Amino acid sequence: MFPPGRESGNKAQKPMKLQIPEYKMDIPPYVPGKPMDELEREYGISDSIKLASNENPLGPSPKAMEAIAKQVAKLHRYPDGASHILVNKLAAKMDLRPGQIILGNGSDDILGMLGRALLQPGDEAIIPTPSFLMYAIVTRSAGAVAVHVPLKDMAIDLEGVLERVTSRTRMIFICNPNNPTGTMLTQAAFTSFLKALPAEVVVVLDEAYIEFVRDPACIQGLSFLNGDPPVVTLRTFSKVYGLAGLRVGYGVMPEDLAQLLNRVRMPFNVNSLAQAGAAAALDDEDFLRRTTALVHKGLDFIYKQLDKRGLHYFPTQSNFFLIDMQRDAKTVFEQFLMQGVIVRAMNAYGYPSYIRINVGLPEENQRFIATLDRVIATAGDQ
Repeated sequence: MFPPGRESGNKAQKPMKLQIPEYKMDIPPYVPGKPMDELEREYGISDSIKLASNENPLGPSPKAMEAIAKQVAKLHRYPDGASHILVNKLAAKMDLRPGQIILGNGSDDILGMLGRALLQPGDEAIIPTPSFLMYAIVTRSAGAVAVHVPLKDMAIDLEGVLERVTSRTRMIFICNPNNPTGTMLTQAAFTSFLKALPAEVVVVLDEAYIEFVRDPACIQGLSFLNGDPPVVTLRTFSKVYGLAGLRVGYGVMPEDLAQLLNRVRMPFNVNSLAQAGAAAALDDEDFLRRTTALVHKGLDFIYKQLDKRGLHYFPTQSNFFLIDMQRDAKTVFEQFLMQGVIVRAMNAYGYPSYIRINVGLPEENQRFIATLDRVIATAGDQ
């Protein structure tokens, strides 16, 4: 049963008399970071900077914005349900067949398709933890069991994952580089891992941050496309292309699995503005280079500043990383926020003294460091 209704105006809503499976009622909802405008209203601040959601500090691709503007006049038309232009552009860019690509309203839409298509009550999905929270939500929404394997030294423990594989294992989620730790797996380690898995287990390799990787030993999911067990590689336009507000991601997988996902995919799941913007962004190689160069330079700057202050952090292969503040992260979050700098406290991920930040523009990185000094100074007063 749904919980009792909350007050709406002067009238209390009646509880809905629906029979809801208990496993669905027990799923904790995904809680995103609050928008900047809402935080500014709530805390009475202005001129804030947001370093909490791993967004592109340069904004969206200019070519994408131009393409979106041209598409606005056609909003009375339904989008192309098969996203032919974008799918074919992706296929040409990655030397794939169009039938190996599935588009989604963000890559988490594709996670939902995988759950609906492949998981049943009683099945198991293995999830390194902490990682992207939607893996567990997708698993539990299907009535399957989320089997959590703790990270080892902040990295995904492939040996620990293999130890938890059973006859009921249907799916394994691997985020690489991992969110929130920014650590990565090597091609060699992942190859050995796949060889030890049963052929019927689907490995979902989430590469949302792959474009930021600097280590050449990192996994490249596309190289495992035609092997056993099947590997689904997820990527997104939200991060390096700066199109988070459009919600468009894609999955690369064997064609027979893609055909199955098309059976459960919602029609018109990628809107026309997202299709146009993403297709144009693929051509914006200059923007891609400027973004990665900015992020790498920003990381090196912030690392150097943290080293000077003796703060422990975890080097990353993404555009974000963790800093150990050695005290309650929620308190630190509040102290940063009151000075107009939005960071992410990691308490909910099991790291109660850590904050996560993403790289901003050079002036935003400098402001973060200046604010960090003031926050550190307050620690001695407490």
